Amino acid sequence: MDKARIAADEPMSVAVEPEKIYSWCTCGLSEKQPFCDGKHKTIEGMPFKSLKVQFIEPEVASLCLCKQTKTPPFCDDSHLNCRKS
Repeated sequence: MDKARIAADEPMSVAVEPEKIYSWCTCGLSEKQPFCDGKHKTIEGMPFKSLKVQFIEPEVASLCLCKQTKTPPFCDDSHLNCRKS
């Protein structure tokens, strides 16, 4: 698996807290999207790991679920060019 699984073909709006560290799923396999549940650790040779992200202020963030974004963990509309597999 050299490309992340597309978890959904639209972003998820998430209310995030300042100072809290979030683990964004990069592989697309997590059942707790958009966050990591460690599923990547159960697959031998999985090249993905979670992306740790911390927000400075409370906000509603648009987090990528297609996992193809060039601005992780944020949606950059890459989902408009991909299909869920």
